Amino acid sequence: MITSTELARLVNLYPILGELPPGLQRAFFDAGYPIRAETGDLIFDVDTPSQSFLMLTSGSIRVTKPGTEREILLYRVQPGECCIVTICHILGDIQVQARAMAEKKVTGVALSQALFMQMVQQSPLFCTFIFRCLARRLGELTALVEAVTFMNLDQRLAGLLLSKGTVIKATHSQLADELGSVREVISRILKNFEERGVLHLERGRVDILDKEALEEIAGPIL
Repeated sequence: MITSTELARLVNLYPILGELPPGLQRAFFDAGYPIRAETGDLIFDVDTPSQSFLMLTSGSIRVTKPGTEREILLYRVQPGECCIVTICHILGDIQVQARAMAEKKVTGVALSQALFMQMVQQSPLFCTFIFRCLARRLGELTALVEAVTFMNLDQRLAGLLLSKGTVIKATHSQLADELGSVREVISRILKNFEERGVLHLERGRVDILDKEALEEIAGPIL
């Protein structure tokens, strides 16, 4: 059972819960159950899709598309957000070939497939919330496909760095994973950027020195 404290945090992050009919609110309070995952824990995998709908109160889940040699980051699930791979599996019995792992220690609440379907069927507002989650993620994934298809790796790396601020604490391998590339290639591009005075490299850290130059490399947003 969900504690009153956790319920308050959930409603703050997912306001739709406060708009559910009283009967569904009681069902959510009684049947929802707390979940915890440590950093690195597997949430679901290609052959073991999630059977529950997760609503996070803290942490981050990394959802990727595995490949034969590397994987590409599809999206992250943060508190207040939803995982569309799970939604596809629960609503449409569609098994998406994806993997989810706790990137930071996760806390939250899980809904069984039966409870999730009850909420979708009995609350038009909750159903609209789920469709909006799907639409938002679809937009993100469309942008990802466009970037992979039409932008070179220099542009994509520049755009990724710009999205992370002026000081990026990440290894070359982590940046490569996010772009579906390999460490050696990313290291070579970063070294080129450093030689051009765009940034400074340290172990596990990238400092942006010339944001305007990096924006020029990234080019216009698709």
